[in-house]
Amino acid sequence: MTASGSDPLHSSNQNQLGRTFSHEPVMLKEVLDTFASLREGLFVDATVGGGGHAEALLTDSANRNLLGLDRDLAAVLATRKRLRDFDNRIEIVHCRFDEISGLSQLAEVELSGALFDLGVSSHQLDTADRGFSYRLDSELDMRMDTSAALDAYQVVNNYSERELASIIRAYSDERFAGRIAAAIISQRPISSTLELADVVRGAVPAAARRTGRHPAMRTFQAIRIEVNSELDLIKPALNQIIERLRPGGRIVVLSYHSGEDRIVKQVLREAADGLCVCPSTLPCICGSEPNVKLLRRKVTRPSTDEVNRNPRSASARFRAAERLSAGEA
Repeated sequence: MTASGSDPLHSSNQNQLGRTFSHEPVMLKEVLDTFASLREGLFVDATVGGGGHAEALLTDSANRNLLGLDRDLAAVLATRKRLRDFDNRIEIVHCRFDEISGLSQLAEVELSGALFDLGVSSHQLDTADRGFSYRLDSELDMRMDTSAALDAYQVVNNYSERELASIIRAYSDERFAGRIAAAIISQRPISSTLELADVVRGAVPAAARRTGRHPAMRTFQAIRIEVNSELDLIKPALNQIIERLRPGGRIVVLSYHSGEDRIVKQVLREAADGLCVCPSTLPCICGSEPNVKLLRRKVTRPSTDEVNRNPRSASARFRAAERLSAGEA
């Protein structure tokens, strides 16, 4: 598989973007172990990022091809550069992962494996002008796809107090969501990340600010999720991929906070249970059958050694499932 050379991502800043994007793949051993029995066929890395997982999968077997997806142009450019030695076996596409069903590359193709590494990347957090970090001064942005219409400035300055409190509470479990929303409203317009971080800090009680975490961390997470519709995209994307897995094919999902993991857990368990609608006290007559079997009933977390080596992996949650044949239970 070869990446197209005619799309607009091949711009004059390609080399600069490629140099600045870095990625240390999280729970790489667990990913490779899960796919170890699948030595050939097409794999999808639905959140290719800096290409760390993709490179490892291609290196591990010369008979694997890989389709990498990402909504971040910087990630697409960087991964094309990083994986140019695998050019005949890889294609990198700029798109959201819930657009999988519309990709011509997957028409009438059964997948051997699929990987989702959800959430924000280290590159996005560490690049000041992307506006993701509460520690780096920047305009409020937080868009993973910089061509998208909605950005963090609009959320912070145009949403009502009720809307702000709702997303902060729902997307980050922030117990002071109401106070933070009220403080944001009172200080608008807010134009920079550090300005927003200061407003949030001032709204959080002093005792809560001494917990060790930055008091703005949860609020920034919630606004980022809203800007990028992150939680809304997970279920349709996972269902599309499950339908395209060949029997025996496997899906791995890495999530990083409870909201993501709840959706992943629900989708995989529904696929494993077959969505039977019959009363639990009666035999099943609806004909519903499971699509997958769970490879791990409980979530897996990174090892202590990995967390020590890469602290940002600490919140990772690993789930995996295998596609069943028709009639297999």
